[in-house]
Amino acid sequence: MASNAFAGLLNSSADRHSLFDDAQGIVAGSMLAVLGVTLLSGAGLLAGGTAGLAFLAHYATGISFGLCFFAVNLPFYYLAFRRMGSAFTIKTFAVIALTSVLSEFVPGFIGVAHVHPVAGALFGGLVIAAGMLALFRHRASLGGIGILALYIQDRLGWRAGLVQLGFDGIVLALSFLVASPFIIACSVLGAVVLNLTLAVNHRKDRYIAM
Repeated sequence: MASNAFAGLLNSSADRHSLFDDAQGIVAGSMLAVLGVTLLSGAGLLAGGTAGLAFLAHYATGISFGLCFFAVNLPFYYLAFRRMGSAFTIKTFAVIALTSVLSEFVPGFIGVAHVHPVAGALFGGLVIAAGMLALFRHRASLGGIGILALYIQDRLGWRAGLVQLGFDGIVLALSFLVASPFIIACSVLGAVVLNLTLAVNHRKDRYIAM
């Protein structure tokens, strides 16, 4: 009986992820996101969405990025539960909690002495996008604007990456309060790389597993 229950946790199909599938997707996506954030932070860059809001709060107040990231996502859980369901909400909460915790410790294990802002934008944006793609495919997200972008894509058919790009532009406009024009330009480059990667690679009709 126990072996059958364990096998059930590992059993996946073409249209449904197993519990193990979801767990490894959440861990892998969170790890990639934190690595990308570390690259952005090492270059002094900002980001869009709730990560961008967390960066703004971090740079302005000195409070750790992980704590800011967890806090700014709290208002979006209601939307996630109402519009995307309890499973999506639980997995997204797990992602945000894990990402927040990893953000506190990973910089101490991966020392980034110098990251050029352009390189940070290109590689950081691409790595975060890879993490988000893994999360999207397991019906989870990095919270905040990602939740809203997925909801709009499901309801209206608009590409999640393009929706998030529009919101990112608003967040980055606020960056003039804490950063130089060059840093903001590089941050915009990172946001474009991230969101275009999502727009090209994330389509609901190409990946249907739940």
